[in-house]
Amino acid sequence: MIRLAINGALGRMGRALGTLALESGLFSVAAAIEAPKSPALGKDYGTLLGREPLGVAVASSLGGKVDVLVDFSTPEASMLRLAECLKTKSAAVICTTGLGDGERRKIRDASKKIPILVASNTSVGIAALLRAVPELARLLGDAYDIEIVEAHHRAKRDAPSGTAVSLAEALAGATGRTWPDDFRFGRKGETGERSPLEIGVHAIRAGGIVGEHAVIFASEDDVITVTHRAGSRDLFARGALRAASFLGRANPGLYGMEDVLTQPPPP
Repeated sequence: MIRLAINGALGRMGRALGTLALESGLFSVAAAIEAPKSPALGKDYGTLLGREPLGVAVASSLGGKVDVLVDFSTPEASMLRLAECLKTKSAAVICTTGLGDGERRKIRDASKKIPILVASNTSVGIAALLRAVPELARLLGDAYDIEIVEAHHRAKRDAPSGTAVSLAEALAGATGRTWPDDFRFGRKGETGERSPLEIGVHAIRAGGIVGEHAVIFASEDDVITVTHRAGSRDLFARGALRAASFLGRANPGLYGMEDVLTQPPPP
């Protein structure tokens, strides 16, 4: 059984992750972590999920070694947990978006000592999309303009989404563009004619939208749209658990969801 810690344990994703982990029979929740001022601190995590008591009190830090910590929180909290994972030699699945260059450097440095998987989106479908879309861009060539449109719930704090950024970076690599210089983030007013290298990125925040991403390829004669639409947060929670299972048996290094799909870890 994999001993799991959840950072952001009572957020939308943390609750889904905790519930599915307990239902799977493959994981035990060894630590549930929330912000230092959370009113849930000290309360039993199982009870807070509407289940039988687990004997695991919600805490503000990782108290000891676990097999894998899964992080759905904020960049600041994510870095605190990363330092604790280094100290305890615990693997980390980092799903938090909005990470900056400095935070990514810390992750790369830490991955030399512990296994770390970074995924802006843990959906297996998105992992496949990230492989397919660059190849489609190469096949279609310069005759097609490219636009990225993403939509999420009103409470999402960062824009564009981490998944949209991953799609943009993949498209930049496939088409000889530079991220973010060749990308236009929304349009307003007299924008002038679209430049040949430009790729548009557009963010929608409304209601309870779980997550939608579309890449549009448009020529003078046709339009191809590739869309991924999440039906529920369980999609991401299941993917995160699959990543945690992979990482719990992996060697130190930096991994992504594509590794989960294509590279089984050492036994």
